[in-house]
Amino acid sequence: MMVIIMSTTSPSPASAEERTEAVLIDRKKADAPWRDVLDGAARWEVRIHEHGMIALVDVMPRLVRGEQTADSAIVQAARVSYGSGTKRVQEDRGLIRYLMRHRHTTPFEMVEFKFHVAMPIFVARQWIRHRTANVNEYSARYSVVPDRFYVPTADNVRKQSRSNRQGGEELIDIGTAEEFLDYLESCRKQYARYEQLLEKGVSRELARIGLPVNVYTEWYWKCDLHNILHFLSLRMDEHAQKEIRDYAVAMFELIKPIVPVTCEAFEDYQLGGVTLTRLELEALRGGQPLATGNKREQAEWEAKRRKLGL
Repeated sequence: MMVIIMSTTSPSPASAEERTEAVLIDRKKADAPWRDVLDGAARWEVRIHEHGMIALVDVMPRLVRGEQTADSAIVQAARVSYGSGTKRVQEDRGLIRYLMRHRHTTPFEMVEFKFHVAMPIFVARQWIRHRTANVNEYSARYSVVPDRFYVPTADNVRKQSRSNRQGGEELIDIGTAEEFLDYLESCRKQYARYEQLLEKGVSRELARIGLPVNVYTEWYWKCDLHNILHFLSLRMDEHAQKEIRDYAVAMFELIKPIVPVTCEAFEDYQLGGVTLTRLELEALRGGQPLATGNKREQAEWEAKRRKLGL
């Protein structure tokens, strides 16, 4: 189907002459029926903790041919580089796995996901460090912050790790856990003061600064698949804070049906893989201890040895 669009423009406001241009658009019909990768749903949503959630609200490509998945957009982009002849000698799955193994990341950027997320502010502040997405957050300058707070259960209050300054590890004693929960409850009760001060005329942009970081915020987060996988490789790791890890695991489950071949390769080569440094390779070849006095490097090497069954 050929469409002709006529556009009439004036070279300058003072000129009476008109210039007409014809733009030809060739609308080619699909050679197979199109399928919505979200199966016609407005969103796919997973509830997280008491008040949180992550929802997949859009995908690019949203429509794929026949029984294809959005993995097809990755293959399509890759074959621009390799040439159309590659399609005859290498299956889509093999090509995607090759791209993943050899870190040819550009084709994975051809798939994008948009999420709607509700999470505690302390989770959002970790999340926003991944500066490769388009983000629009709920504004507490324009709107009142809802009365929603994240509170862990007593059996999930963790003790400060001795080896990791930014993390927690085993659980703390129940008495201290309950004391911590009492502290959070006293913070939550300050929300009533926040509402009272708003009613007395204090601006929203100032009233918000007294709220704790376990209050919930929301945002829309759009990111390409390559950078989502990088986010997941860090935030699904056992060393990531549990609260953000819960969101990362849910995100991975949401994208799996959309790009199943890519997610399989990601699990095989990144989540389930082990990367060795030069020092570790030398220790492995020579059967000698790691050639470093750094205790953290030695601990990481021992963890890798256990994973490798050495």
